Amino acid sequence: MAANNSLPGDDFLQQKVKLIIVQILVGIFLCINLMLIVTFFKKECFYKTTRYILFAVTLLSDSFFLFMSDFLLIMNYFVFTIQVWLCVVISVVVLLYLTVTPVTLTAMTLERYVAICMPLRHAELCSTRSALHCILIIHGLSSVPCLLILSTFFVSASLSFYKQYQICSVEMFMFYIWQQHFRSALYQFQFLIMCIIIVLSYLKIMKVAKAASGENKKSTRKGLRTVVLHGFQLLLCLIQLWCPFIEAALLQINLDLFKHVRYFNYIMFNLAPRCLSPLIYGLRDEVFFHALKDYASFGLYKRNII
Repeated sequence: MAANNSLPGDDFLQQKVKLIIVQILVGIFLCINLMLIVTFFKKECFYKTTRYILFAVTLLSDSFFLFMSDFLLIMNYFVFTIQVWLCVVISVVVLLYLTVTPVTLTAMTLERYVAICMPLRHAELCSTRSALHCILIIHGLSSVPCLLILSTFFVSASLSFYKQYQICSVEMFMFYIWQQHFRSALYQFQFLIMCIIIVLSYLKIMKVAKAASGENKKSTRKGLRTVVLHGFQLLLCLIQLWCPFIEAALLQINLDLFKHVRYFNYIMFNLAPRCLSPLIYGLRDEVFFHALKDYASFGLYKRNII
């Protein structure tokens, strides 16, 4: 609390307003995600369809990430310290679900590719059992960066360090510059692979769209727009990985500018990508949208339709 009192009055008020705005946005996104998750479990057809199962994975992943990152933000704001070992546990969740969403987006893009370009094999390749295996693979691939990043910390930190009280942040695990470069290279490589998959899927679907006609053409174009939205969402997630390096450079130049840019980055590249999932499938998908309206209106929407 002493650190807060040392700030000028206007700056302290500004920081408080920013924190309140973030809490409102996080609260709204979590409520929307919760409503969509409940809608998903209300209809049997949703949890027997691969694309909806993967959609639910992104909702749960985004919700975990928003909750944990907001928890860290609040602790940092109030300068609340915890033991390092507990911070390690929290960081494992944050680092894991930082990657789960983009990897799931790539899997959803591949599902759309199979549905449009290989329709005869869609039922075989995208069964419920395959979706469950896919979820395990997604979490396995997402855990690789987390384990590698933390392994560099484990070999560098002494046992006494785990008992110390620190302000919890992922940067706390970076003792050396090479660790930051290693983290950056790891994430950039992973996201490069995902970007290549999305671009190739887009080109293949576009080729099918040109040859399609009638209802098939309409369905293919919708799938094409979905892939584009996945690509945009992945781009925002990719930019998020560059933010720590931009912020570190600004910290050496101007403290006030660093604070403003860090706040903007959190809103734009942490919160914004997590609110696109409800837009892509929660509102654009007709079946899910009607189920959501029925649930939100407590069944009145269904009765009106009848």
